[in-house]
Amino acid sequence: MRRGAWCGPEPDHLRLRLSGPKSLFDLPDLPDVPDLPDVLGLPDVLGLLGLADPGGNRMNIRRPRLPRTRAGRRRWVQAVMAGCVLALLPATWLYVSTAGRLGTTADAPRTEVAVVFGAGLWDGEPSPYLAHRLDAAAKLYRAGRIEVVLVTGDNSREDYDEPDAMRAYLVRHGVPDARIVSDFAGFDTWDSCVRAKKIFGVDRAVLISQGFHIRRAVALCEAAGVESYGVGVDAKHDVTWYYGGARELFAAGKAALDAAFEPDPRFLGPKERGVARALGSTG
Repeated sequence: MRRGAWCGPEPDHLRLRLSGPKSLFDLPDLPDVPDLPDVLGLPDVLGLLGLADPGGNRMNIRRPRLPRTRAGRRRWVQAVMAGCVLALLPATWLYVSTAGRLGTTADAPRTEVAVVFGAGLWDGEPSPYLAHRLDAAAKLYRAGRIEVVLVTGDNSREDYDEPDAMRAYLVRHGVPDARIVSDFAGFDTWDSCVRAKKIFGVDRAVLISQGFHIRRAVALCEAAGVESYGVGVDAKHDVTWYYGGARELFAAGKAALDAAFEPDPRFLGPKERGVARALGSTG
């Protein structure tokens, strides 16, 4: 007997019948259909998967092996370590570049403009994470620490409008409509920062987001030319929070590229005087 060859009758649950465009597993309780000639046995299935040769012999899959020499192993370890260092460099840059620029609503300096980044809608209303950000903005406004709120989010289709939902929420929580400015093309953090600077003329701002995102927001807005202070709002450590934290490890790489190459936003458009008008209405 050849090593790896199939011996004996094939169990019914390992036979695959092809009937027209559909494939069915021939379970033991199904009746036999003798008029179907296209019956694949286990060797045939393994062959289709590239795990057996045409004769039905299972192929030996070679496992990766470490280099045999000491010098080879040393080079392999050095390569792995270098890869880990490169992967962590963007996150390290975020922490170093934002040192001393983060705090709570109580620590936020008096600034004319606050920027709130979108974080999704649930049935047309701000998600819990976005609501926390908006609550912080309303709190800063009531405390007299900010004068205008720039809400930036996604409005890429008619049935999804983050900025208008954010505006309505803020109005319900005591922020006058005239003090709210909407950016409908804040498709990601870099786009929001660049548009805040180039389209709305924001030079200095308090940025509001969750703790796992605020460092990236501050670093990117600084790179876009906006002097920034980040307020990281509290959030329940649920599945979304852990997902957001894990996502930031990968987003840090894109952030570093955005800061280095300064690409144009997906949509730039003409300059708007919304922030200037809102600030003028405060007088």
